[in-house]
Amino acid sequence: MKMNDAFLASMHEAMELLHTAGPLQATAVIQRALNQSDPAPASKSAPMPAQVVQHLLEHHFVAPDTTSEQRYKTTTTVGDFSVGQFSNQAGKRAYKLYKPRSEMHARMPLVVMLHGCTQDADDFAAGTRMNALADKFGFMVMYPIQPPTANPSKCWNWFRRGDQQAGSGEPSILAGMTQEVIANHHIDPDRVYIAGLSAGGAMAAVMIQSYPELFAAAGVHSGLPAGSAHDLPSALAAMKGGKVLSAAKRNAATPRRPLIIFHGDADCTVHRSNGDRLIEPYERGGAQKRVEYGSSGAGRHYTRGLVKTPGGIDAEFWLLHDTGHAWSGGGGGTYTDPKGPDASAEMVRFFLSHPQSSLL
Repeated sequence: MKMNDAFLASMHEAMELLHTAGPLQATAVIQRALNQSDPAPASKSAPMPAQVVQHLLEHHFVAPDTTSEQRYKTTTTVGDFSVGQFSNQAGKRAYKLYKPRSEMHARMPLVVMLHGCTQDADDFAAGTRMNALADKFGFMVMYPIQPPTANPSKCWNWFRRGDQQAGSGEPSILAGMTQEVIANHHIDPDRVYIAGLSAGGAMAAVMIQSYPELFAAAGVHSGLPAGSAHDLPSALAAMKGGKVLSAAKRNAATPRRPLIIFHGDADCTVHRSNGDRLIEPYERGGAQKRVEYGSSGAGRHYTRGLVKTPGGIDAEFWLLHDTGHAWSGGGGGTYTDPKGPDASAEMVRFFLSHPQSSLL
Protein backbone atom coordinates (compact mmCIF):
# COMPACT_ATOMS: atom_id res chain seq x y z
CA MET A 1 0.00 0.00 0.00
CA LYS A 2 1.51 3.31 -1.07
CA MET A 3 1.08 6.60 0.69
CA ASN A 4 -0.84 9.29 -1.20
CA ASP A 5 0.71 12.61 -2.20
CA ALA A 6 -1.10 14.68 0.43
CA PHE A 7 0.09 12.44 3.19
CA LEU A 8 3.66 12.48 1.88
CA ALA A 9 3.52 16.29 1.91
CA SER A 10 2.44 16.20 5.55
CA MET A 11 5.32 13.92 6.40
CA HIS A 12 7.82 16.19 4.70
CA GLU A 13 6.38 19.03 6.79
CA ALA A 14 6.89 16.84 9.85
CA MET A 15 10.51 16.26 8.89
CA GLU A 16 11.10 20.00 8.65
CA LEU A 17 9.57 20.43 12.10
CA LEU A 18 11.75 17.63 13.44
CA HIS A 19 14.84 19.62 12.58
CA THR A 20 13.50 23.04 13.59
CA ALA A 21 10.94 22.57 16.36
CA GLY A 22 11.43 19.09 17.76
CA PRO A 23 9.78 15.65 17.75
CA LEU A 24 6.61 16.60 19.61
CA GLN A 25 5.66 19.13 16.97
CA ALA A 26 6.55 16.71 14.20
CA THR A 27 4.41 14.01 15.77
CA ALA A 28 1.50 16.46 16.06
CA VAL A 29 1.61 17.03 12.31
CA ILE A 30 1.54 13.28 11.71
CA GLN A 31 -1.41 12.80 14.04
CA ARG A 32 -3.32 15.67 12.43
CA ALA A 33 -2.75 14.17 9.00
CA LEU A 34 -4.01 10.81 10.22
CA ASN A 35 -7.12 12.37 11.76
CA GLN A 36 -7.89 14.38 8.64
CA SER A 37 -7.55 11.39 6.31
CA ASP A 38 -10.85 10.50 4.67
CA PRO A 39 -12.28 7.11 5.69
CA ALA A 40 -11.62 5.90 2.17
CA PRO A 41 -12.55 2.46 0.91
CA ALA A 42 -9.90 -0.21 1.11
CA SER A 43 -9.21 0.11 -2.60
CA LYS A 44 -7.78 3.60 -2.10
CA SER A 45 -4.17 4.17 -1.14
CA ALA A 46 -4.74 5.38 2.40
CA PRO A 47 -1.64 5.55 4.59
CA MET A 48 -1.35 3.44 7.71
CA PRO A 49 0.34 4.61 10.92
CA ALA A 50 3.01 1.92 10.55
CA GLN A 51 3.93 3.35 7.16
CA VAL A 52 4.33 6.79 8.68
CA VAL A 53 6.68 5.46 11.33
CA GLN A 54 8.73 3.58 8.75
CA HIS A 55 8.96 6.50 6.33
CA LEU A 56 10.14 9.03 8.90
CA LEU A 57 12.66 6.76 10.57
CA GLU A 58 14.19 5.67 7.27
CA HIS A 59 14.46 9.17 5.83
CA HIS A 60 15.91 10.58 9.04
CA PHE A 61 18.55 7.85 9.27
CA VAL A 62 19.58 7.75 5.61
CA ALA A 63 22.38 10.18 4.85
CA PRO A 64 23.06 11.56 1.36
CA ASP A 65 24.52 8.82 -0.81
CA THR A 66 27.99 9.00 -2.25
CA THR A 67 28.52 8.98 -5.98
CA SER A 68 28.34 5.69 -7.83
CA GLU A 69 32.06 5.90 -8.60
CA GLN A 70 32.83 5.74 -4.87
CA ARG A 71 30.79 2.64 -4.16
CA TYR A 72 32.39 -0.73 -3.52
CA LYS A 73 35.99 0.29 -4.16
CA THR A 74 37.64 -1.98 -1.66
CA THR A 75 41.12 -2.95 -0.56
CA THR A 76 42.34 -6.12 -2.26
CA THR A 77 41.76 -9.18 -0.10
CA VAL A 78 42.77 -12.78 -0.66
CA GLY A 79 40.30 -14.73 1.46
CA ASP A 80 36.94 -16.34 0.76
CA PHE A 81 33.82 -14.14 0.88
CA SER A 82 30.82 -16.46 0.78
CA VAL A 83 27.06 -16.17 1.26
CA GLY A 84 25.14 -18.04 3.96
CA GLN A 85 21.57 -18.26 5.24
CA PHE A 86 20.12 -18.59 8.72
CA SER A 87 16.55 -19.00 9.89
CA ASN A 88 14.73 -19.58 13.16
CA GLN A 89 11.27 -18.96 14.57
CA ALA A 90 11.82 -15.18 14.36
CA GLY A 91 12.67 -15.10 10.67
CA LYS A 92 15.36 -15.60 8.05
CA ARG A 93 18.41 -13.55 7.08
CA ALA A 94 21.29 -13.97 4.68
CA TYR A 95 24.85 -13.07 5.59
CA LYS A 96 28.30 -12.92 4.05
CA LEU A 97 31.26 -14.51 5.81
CA TYR A 98 34.85 -13.53 5.15
CA LYS A 99 37.52 -16.14 5.91
CA PRO A 100 41.23 -15.28 5.56
CA ARG A 101 43.10 -17.58 3.23
CA SER A 102 45.92 -18.27 5.68
CA GLU A 103 45.32 -21.39 7.75
CA MET A 104 45.17 -20.84 11.49
CA HIS A 105 45.98 -23.72 13.84
CA ALA A 106 44.34 -21.92 16.75
CA ARG A 107 40.68 -20.97 16.70
CA MET A 108 40.06 -17.55 15.16
CA PRO A 109 38.13 -14.58 16.52
CA LEU A 110 34.88 -13.54 14.81
CA VAL A 111 33.73 -9.95 14.24
CA VAL A 112 30.05 -9.44 13.39
CA MET A 113 29.46 -6.24 11.38
CA LEU A 114 25.99 -4.66 11.15
CA HIS A 115 25.59 -2.29 8.20
CA GLY A 116 23.67 0.98 8.24
CA CYS A 117 20.52 1.95 6.36
CA THR A 118 20.59 1.48 2.55
CA GLN A 119 23.84 -0.47 2.83
CA ASP A 120 24.55 -4.15 2.29
CA ALA A 121 27.38 -6.54 3.12
CA ASP A 122 29.57 -5.65 0.13
CA ASP A 123 29.16 -1.92 0.64
CA PHE A 124 29.90 -2.13 4.36
CA ALA A 125 32.89 -4.40 3.83
CA ALA A 126 34.29 -1.96 1.27
CA GLY A 127 33.70 1.10 3.41
CA THR A 128 35.15 -0.31 6.63
CA ARG A 129 37.98 -2.33 5.02
CA MET A 130 37.44 -4.87 7.76
CA ASN A 131 38.31 -7.82 5.52
CA ALA A 132 41.83 -6.49 4.95
CA LEU A 133 42.27 -6.33 8.72
CA ALA A 134 40.98 -9.90 8.94
CA ASP A 135 43.76 -10.96 6.57
CA LYS A 136 46.34 -9.10 8.64
CA PHE A 137 45.28 -10.28 12.10
CA GLY A 138 43.66 -13.64 11.36
CA PHE A 139 39.96 -13.41 12.18
CA MET A 140 36.67 -14.02 10.39
CA VAL A 141 34.09 -11.34 9.64
CA MET A 142 30.35 -11.94 9.34
CA TYR A 143 28.08 -9.36 7.72
CA PRO A 144 24.37 -10.04 8.39
CA ILE A 145 22.18 -8.60 5.64
CA GLN A 146 18.96 -6.73 6.36
CA PRO A 147 16.61 -7.25 3.37
CA PRO A 148 14.14 -4.62 2.14
CA THR A 149 11.34 -7.01 3.06
CA ALA A 150 12.25 -6.49 6.73
CA ASN A 151 12.80 -2.74 6.34
CA PRO A 152 12.40 -0.89 3.02
CA SER A 153 15.63 1.07 3.60
CA LYS A 154 17.43 -1.99 4.98
CA CYS A 155 17.75 -0.46 8.46
CA TRP A 156 18.01 -2.79 11.43
CA ASN A 157 14.83 -2.28 13.46
CA TRP A 158 16.51 -1.10 16.66
CA PHE A 159 13.51 1.08 17.61
CA ARG A 160 10.83 -1.63 17.81
CA ARG A 161 9.97 -3.27 21.12
CA GLY A 162 9.92 -6.72 19.53
CA ASP A 163 13.48 -6.25 18.25
CA GLN A 164 15.13 -5.16 21.50
CA GLN A 165 15.17 -8.28 23.68
CA ALA A 166 17.10 -11.53 23.80
CA GLY A 167 15.12 -14.42 22.37
CA SER A 168 12.87 -12.39 20.09
CA GLY A 169 12.90 -10.62 16.73
CA GLU A 170 16.11 -9.53 15.07
CA PRO A 171 18.30 -10.03 18.17
CA SER A 172 17.25 -13.69 18.17
CA ILE A 173 18.13 -14.03 14.49
CA LEU A 174 21.50 -12.32 14.84
CA ALA A 175 22.44 -14.34 17.93
CA GLY A 176 21.37 -17.61 16.32
CA MET A 177 23.26 -16.79 13.15
CA THR A 178 26.39 -16.03 15.16
CA GLN A 179 26.11 -19.25 17.15
CA GLU A 180 25.67 -21.29 13.98
CA VAL A 181 28.77 -19.75 12.39
CA ILE A 182 30.77 -20.42 15.56
CA ALA A 183 29.65 -24.06 15.52
CA ASN A 184 30.41 -24.58 11.83
CA HIS A 185 33.80 -22.86 11.64
CA HIS A 186 37.13 -22.77 13.45
CA ILE A 187 36.13 -19.89 15.74
CA ASP A 188 37.11 -19.17 19.34
CA PRO A 189 33.83 -18.64 21.27
CA ASP A 190 35.66 -16.44 23.78
CA ARG A 191 36.63 -13.94 21.07
CA VAL A 192 33.37 -13.04 19.34
CA TYR A 193 32.64 -9.34 18.84
CA ILE A 194 29.96 -7.15 17.28
CA ALA A 195 30.01 -3.67 15.74
CA GLY A 196 27.78 -1.50 13.60
CA LEU A 197 27.14 1.86 12.00
CA SER A 198 24.10 4.08 12.64
CA ALA A 199 21.05 1.77 12.85
CA GLY A 200 23.56 -1.10 12.85
CA GLY A 201 25.38 0.55 15.73
CA ALA A 202 22.13 0.90 17.65
CA MET A 203 21.46 -2.80 17.09
CA ALA A 204 25.02 -3.68 18.18
CA ALA A 205 24.26 -1.87 21.45
CA VAL A 206 21.11 -3.97 21.81
CA MET A 207 23.07 -7.17 21.15
CA ILE A 208 25.89 -6.58 23.65
CA GLN A 209 23.33 -5.80 26.36
CA SER A 210 21.07 -8.73 25.45
CA TYR A 211 23.77 -11.36 24.83
CA PRO A 212 26.81 -10.62 27.04
CA GLU A 213 27.51 -14.35 27.22
CA LEU A 214 27.90 -14.48 23.42
CA PHE A 215 29.78 -11.27 22.59
CA ALA A 216 33.00 -10.33 24.36
CA ALA A 217 32.90 -6.64 23.37
CA ALA A 218 31.11 -4.26 21.02
CA GLY A 219 31.78 -1.25 18.82
CA VAL A 220 29.11 1.40 18.17
CA HIS A 221 29.77 3.97 15.44
CA SER A 222 27.26 6.83 15.15
CA GLY A 223 24.62 4.79 16.97
CA LEU A 224 22.36 4.95 20.01
CA PRO A 225 22.13 3.14 23.36
CA ALA A 226 19.91 0.10 23.76
CA GLY A 227 16.41 1.03 24.84
CA SER A 228 16.61 4.55 23.41
CA ALA A 229 13.27 4.19 21.65
CA HIS A 230 10.17 2.05 21.53
CA ASP A 231 8.04 3.97 19.02
CA LEU A 232 8.10 6.89 16.58
CA PRO A 233 8.16 9.85 18.99
CA SER A 234 10.85 8.33 21.20
CA ALA A 235 12.96 7.32 18.17
CA LEU A 236 12.84 10.82 16.72
CA ALA A 237 13.60 12.32 20.12
CA ALA A 238 16.58 10.01 20.62
CA MET A 239 18.07 10.72 17.20
CA LYS A 240 17.66 14.46 17.76
CA GLY A 241 19.32 14.21 21.15
CA GLY A 242 16.27 14.53 23.38
CA LYS A 243 16.07 12.99 26.84
CA VAL A 244 14.34 9.66 26.37
CA LEU A 245 15.74 7.20 28.90
CA SER A 246 14.15 7.14 32.32
CA ALA A 247 16.33 6.90 35.42
CA ALA A 248 15.14 3.33 35.92
CA LYS A 249 16.24 2.30 32.44
CA ARG A 250 19.59 4.02 32.81
CA ASN A 251 20.21 2.27 36.11
CA ALA A 252 19.28 -1.07 34.56
CA ALA A 253 21.86 -0.60 31.80
CA THR A 254 24.80 -1.67 33.98
CA PRO A 255 27.82 -2.36 31.73
CA ARG A 256 28.75 -6.01 31.47
CA ARG A 257 31.10 -5.98 28.49
CA PRO A 258 33.75 -3.62 27.07
CA LEU A 259 32.55 -1.03 24.56
CA ILE A 260 34.28 1.25 22.05
CA ILE A 261 32.31 4.20 20.68
CA PHE A 262 32.88 6.54 17.72
CA HIS A 263 30.69 9.57 17.07
CA GLY A 264 31.09 12.76 15.05
CA ASP A 265 30.36 16.05 16.79
CA ALA A 266 28.88 17.37 13.51
CA ASP A 267 26.52 14.41 13.03
CA CYS A 268 23.14 15.78 11.94
CA THR A 269 21.54 12.34 11.63
CA VAL A 270 22.22 10.88 15.08
CA HIS A 271 23.06 13.59 17.60
CA ARG A 272 26.44 13.32 19.32
CA SER A 273 24.75 13.19 22.74
CA ASN A 274 23.99 9.55 21.99
CA GLY A 275 27.71 8.85 22.23
CA ASP A 276 27.69 10.51 25.65
CA ARG A 277 24.77 8.30 26.69
CA LEU A 278 26.61 5.18 25.59
CA ILE A 279 29.70 5.95 27.68
CA GLU A 280 27.82 7.35 30.71
CA PRO A 281 27.04 3.99 32.41
CA TYR A 282 30.76 3.16 32.40
CA GLU A 283 31.65 6.45 34.10
CA ARG A 284 29.55 5.97 37.22
CA GLY A 285 30.85 5.48 40.72
CA GLY A 286 34.59 5.29 41.14
CA ALA A 287 35.43 4.74 37.48
CA GLN A 288 38.97 5.54 36.36
CA LYS A 289 39.00 8.13 33.56
CA ARG A 290 41.53 9.83 31.37
CA VAL A 291 41.34 11.92 28.21
CA GLU A 292 43.68 12.06 25.23
CA TYR A 293 43.72 14.40 22.25
CA GLY A 294 45.01 13.61 18.80
CA SER A 295 44.57 13.87 15.06
CA SER A 296 44.60 11.55 12.09
CA GLY A 297 47.24 11.70 9.40
CA ALA A 298 44.79 13.74 7.33
CA GLY A 299 44.39 16.29 10.11
CA ARG A 300 41.03 15.23 11.53
CA HIS A 301 41.09 15.95 15.27
CA TYR A 302 39.54 13.79 17.95
CA THR A 303 39.11 13.52 21.71
CA ARG A 304 39.53 10.02 23.12
CA GLY A 305 38.10 9.20 26.52
CA LEU A 306 39.26 6.02 28.27
CA VAL A 307 37.24 4.61 31.15
CA LYS A 308 37.56 1.60 33.46
CA THR A 309 34.61 0.77 35.69
CA PRO A 310 35.10 -0.19 39.35
CA GLY A 311 34.50 -3.75 38.15
CA GLY A 312 37.35 -3.53 35.64
CA ILE A 313 35.32 -3.18 32.42
CA ASP A 314 36.96 -0.96 29.79
CA ALA A 315 35.31 1.54 27.47
CA GLU A 316 36.55 4.12 24.97
CA PHE A 317 34.74 7.09 23.45
CA TRP A 318 36.24 8.68 20.34
CA LEU A 319 34.60 12.05 19.74
CA LEU A 320 35.43 12.93 16.14
CA HIS A 321 35.62 16.67 15.57
CA ASP A 322 34.07 18.25 12.46
CA THR A 323 32.82 14.82 11.42
CA GLY A 324 29.33 13.95 10.26
CA HIS A 325 27.43 10.69 9.95
CA ALA A 326 30.15 8.49 8.46
CA TRP A 327 32.52 5.63 9.30
CA SER A 328 35.77 7.25 10.37
CA GLY A 329 38.82 6.31 8.32
CA GLY A 330 36.76 4.32 5.87
CA GLY A 331 36.75 4.55 2.12
CA GLY A 332 35.35 2.83 -0.93
CA GLY A 333 31.81 2.33 0.33
CA THR A 334 29.02 4.70 1.31
CA TYR A 335 28.93 6.88 4.44
CA THR A 336 32.68 6.98 5.06
CA ASP A 337 35.13 9.69 6.10
CA PRO A 338 38.60 8.82 4.77
CA LYS A 339 40.17 11.73 6.66
CA GLY A 340 39.25 10.46 10.10
CA PRO A 341 41.17 8.11 12.42
CA ASP A 342 40.83 4.47 11.41
CA ALA A 343 37.80 3.27 13.37
CA SER A 344 38.09 -0.26 12.00
CA ALA A 345 41.72 -0.66 13.09
CA GLU A 346 40.97 0.81 16.52
CA MET A 347 37.99 -1.47 17.00
CA VAL A 348 40.07 -4.53 16.10
CA ARG A 349 42.80 -3.41 18.50
CA PHE A 350 40.21 -2.97 21.25
CA PHE A 351 38.43 -6.25 20.50
CA LEU A 352 41.51 -8.45 20.40
CA SER A 353 42.68 -7.08 23.74
CA HIS A 354 39.34 -8.02 25.35
CA PRO A 355 38.52 -11.73 25.14
CA GLN A 356 35.47 -13.04 26.94
CA SER A 357 35.75 -13.10 30.73
CA SER A 358 33.56 -14.29 33.56
CA LEU A 359 32.47 -10.73 34.40
CA LEU A 360 28.73 -10.33 33.83
